[in-house]
Amino acid sequence: MSELAYLPAYELARRIQKKDVGCLEILDHFLDRVERFNPSLNAIIEMNAEGARERAKAADAALASGDAWGPFHGVPMTIKEAFGVSGMHMTWGDPTLANHIPDTNAVVVDRLMDAGVTLFGTTNVPLWLMDWQTYNTMYGTTNNPWDLSRAPGGSSGGSAAALAAGLSALDAGSDIGSSIRNPGHYCGIYGHKPTFGILPTTGHDFPGYPKPLDILVVGPLARSAEDLAIALDVMAGADGMDAKAWKLELPGPRHSKLSDFRIAVMRDSPVCAVDSDVTDRIQAVADACAKAGATVSDAARPAIDMAAAHANYIQLLRGASAGILPQSFIDNAAEEVPTLDAGDDSFRARALRAALQSHRDWSIADQQRTRDRSAWESFFQDWDVLLCPVAASAAIPHQQDVERFFRTITVNGRQENYNDQLFWAGISCNVYLPGTSAPAGLTPSGLPVGVQIVGAHLEDHTTIEFARLLADEIGGFVPPPGYG
Repeated sequence: MSELAYLPAYELARRIQKKDVGCLEILDHFLDRVERFNPSLNAIIEMNAEGARERAKAADAALASGDAWGPFHGVPMTIKEAFGVSGMHMTWGDPTLANHIPDTNAVVVDRLMDAGVTLFGTTNVPLWLMDWQTYNTMYGTTNNPWDLSRAPGGSSGGSAAALAAGLSALDAGSDIGSSIRNPGHYCGIYGHKPTFGILPTTGHDFPGYPKPLDILVVGPLARSAEDLAIALDVMAGADGMDAKAWKLELPGPRHSKLSDFRIAVMRDSPVCAVDSDVTDRIQAVADACAKAGATVSDAARPAIDMAAAHANYIQLLRGASAGILPQSFIDNAAEEVPTLDAGDDSFRARALRAALQSHRDWSIADQQRTRDRSAWESFFQDWDVLLCPVAASAAIPHQQDVERFFRTITVNGRQENYNDQLFWAGISCNVYLPGTSAPAGLTPSGLPVGVQIVGAHLEDHTTIEFARLLADEIGGFVPPPGYG
């Protein structure tokens, strides 16, 4: 049974359909693994094991009568705690929401259930989903299964750790600053940040703030690109008032062979230093693609000032998130911003100014983003995907004793600002483009590295298909040692 824990979700569903394994049997297998391995990881923070067992029994009965619920019939699944799940806590790591229990599911939860999953637990998040580490005062720290002294990424860190350790077969997260892609990279799994707006965020909202945040998306995490593609189609589409008229029909992938792809490669940038352990793996991916016959360029770029685009992203990102920050943060920012040096362009200074920006300033920045989006669209007329890092380094050691504004990480032996990595988040996030994080191999010290695959607007299946084809060349997900 141990090999079942690491099978892709679609393959588990196939074996269930063939009756090689029962829905309750496979659920109990995952629950047993949670009991064995979760105490050291702290990835899954709340479970409804009995409710899941009842659903698994119903799934077995349905299959026995010839009723298949969907492509993930009977597949055990966890989900990020930031999604509403009826009867389970949804706190975003905020102690003031410790008793918040939704009575309805998020829209994508219902869609995944309709596709057949057996949802049995929720996974840990950082406070307000604002970190690349995953810890909070309510549920504690989540560890990386590759090295317990390191972070699993964030904010979907619990989800990524659970998948990497074989505690769940499928998960879903959210991304406004690489919160799907970063955990995928740190934990060696797959994650897809969809084109903005194609997956409903209803039910993934900070309590009391029902309007979707600018830039924020929800999307799947998995151990295979095939699972990403299936889950994306299951989760996508209009909801609520929009569903009266709008129907989503995403285009298929541009190519079915790696040799047909036109690939731009961006290994590093003056805006954010990248460790050689990461750039070496990005180069290895590029070399593998060239060897397979693809057209590869390390010079092709969109006609964009990347430093200005990064500043634009920070302004719009921190403007979007300001609405859910406590009033005390805004009050403190209002006192401090007038004292900042005019030339201070540190992340902290930019973030504080953005939290207080006028609507006019936001609108001007949004217009610049629209111009950048047009430049990206033109770029993707000539190129199919852009490959680049997800983050500046492999998984970082836990660092909780320093406020995020002032943290540093080690890059090529030097200390670099922790927040510079938002550059790689914003490459696809700020301009609403799809970005897939896919395994790209291990560092010399044995930590996983991901490659970010950026594609054109609404061409999510192109980036996911590229990830699938890449796995055929260099290999895909590899389980961390010690979780057999």
